Amino acid sequence: MKRDELRSTPFSAGLRRLLAETLHPGERVLWQGQPDGVARMMMWRFLWWIGFPWLVITAIAVSRRWIVEWAGMPLLFGAMLVTTPFVMLLYDMQTLYVVTDRRALILRTAWGRRSAVSTAFAQMDATFEILDIGRGAGHLNFASGVSTRSPDTDYTGRYGFRCVRAPAHIRGILEKARAAAKSQ
Repeated sequence: MKRDELRSTPFSAGLRRLLAETLHPGERVLWQGQPDGVARMMMWRFLWWIGFPWLVITAIAVSRRWIVEWAGMPLLFGAMLVTTPFVMLLYDMQTLYVVTDRRALILRTAWGRRSAVSTAFAQMDATFEILDIGRGAGHLNFASGVSTRSPDTDYTGRYGFRCVRAPAHIRGILEKARAAAKSQ
């Protein structure tokens, strides 16, 4: 099976260490990859359509002295709208999705907090769902009934790899790995 490599970013070394620590003895990595951060940014680009005009209107209001003393809050709100997609890109750069011969892993080193969430093949749904988000990316859901507090769960509790490139290819790898594990 094809094994994708982790992109080289400032966070790659930490993700590689976390992966090495998380793997069980004899467990093989069949595929690894990261979310498509640009696709996620494009999903949230509507914030730019709100944020940039907000900043322009706020700047005009400040320059005409309509708002002076409390201008910080509207400026901060506009800056937050504009920077949110970039923050999400940084978050995605600190995430690694892994399919092994035993389970699916979601590893994160985001904001200095390391986490490794494992989903065994027995915990997965019978069929995997793909939600296309455009640009060749999509969400690959492989479990249901998961807490919606997880960043990898949608509002209905469907859990899986978010904003991943070529989700149909990854679904094939995951299905083959699960079938091979069942036959052993």
